[in-house]
Amino acid sequence: MKLIKTVDAVGQVLCHDMTQIIPGEYKGARFCKGHIVTEEDIPVLLSMGKENLYIFEMDENKLHENDAAEILCEICKGENIARSEVKEGKIELTAEINGLFTLDREKLYAINSIDEIMIATRKGDTAVQKGDKLAGTRVIPLVINKDKLEQAKAAANGTPLMNVLPYTLKTAAVITTGSEVYHGRIEDKFTPVLIEKLRVYGIEVIEHLTVDDGLDNITSAINSVKGKADMILCTGGMSVDPDDNTPGAIKQSGADIVTYGAPVLPGAMFLLGYFEDGTPIMGLPGCVMYAKATIFDLVLPRIAAGVKLTKTDFVDYGEGGLCLGCQVCTYPHCPFGK
Repeated sequence: MKLIKTVDAVGQVLCHDMTQIIPGEYKGARFCKGHIVTEEDIPVLLSMGKENLYIFEMDENKLHENDAAEILCEICKGENIARSEVKEGKIELTAEINGLFTLDREKLYAINSIDEIMIATRKGDTAVQKGDKLAGTRVIPLVINKDKLEQAKAAANGTPLMNVLPYTLKTAAVITTGSEVYHGRIEDKFTPVLIEKLRVYGIEVIEHLTVDDGLDNITSAINSVKGKADMILCTGGMSVDPDDNTPGAIKQSGADIVTYGAPVLPGAMFLLGYFEDGTPIMGLPGCVMYAKATIFDLVLPRIAAGVKLTKTDFVDYGEGGLCLGCQVCTYPHCPFGK
């Protein structure tokens, strides 16, 4: 820090809070640590008896925390994201739409590895609603060397760290399998659950077929709805029992299988594949019908936003993929899938 005359302090950064006392009216911090002195501040400071000020020594190689926060905001802010005003060196980012919050984790790690810089975010690849808080950025000191922000910009490599993607898939076809449902022995309680889960993401079920067991029956049903909906969901017959034919039928229909099985409980018997035109097809295990949160709830927002998942995406779900079965379920505000 450096002591200078108050009249020469315009553009300098205060090192400490400065209290103003007006008898019978006011006593408190008139100027806070980190404040950049303006021309209008000089008469006020002099009226407070401050002929000299302790300021941070600024030069062309340093940035004030507010200026640094602006750079970090620019690094982070992608599509459909709003920002706050800078306050005490911090900027917050929020969602402008309902959608999928995506995050470049490698770049986030690289930037947070730089001393005196921080970006805190919510978990990436999760559903958010308009107005939800996404991230906060700031630097630790009041004044930081510019080269650290240059390192951060280099790590970002010209593309924003985060975006909110709109949900682009709008229609679904549901194929209910199982002789017990087909012959009316039991009520189909699976499809109403799916309709409600899909509705949250603006997806409408426009085709619903109920088919008897058998590889060819299920394959024929799948083929009959191809091209009619943005996604295809098959319920029932997902275990390894000999008469559970849904996984085989999905493969026989021509889908490229990404995974049959996921390191997630509930939901280990989940299947995801894609047809040549990019249409996703899923085989849903029975847990999706009765458990509040399963693998389907983790992947649905990503699929609804048009993100094409890979085997690696499912491997990553292993850490955090165990539902704790809490007596009162608070999903998504819990560790499941995170």
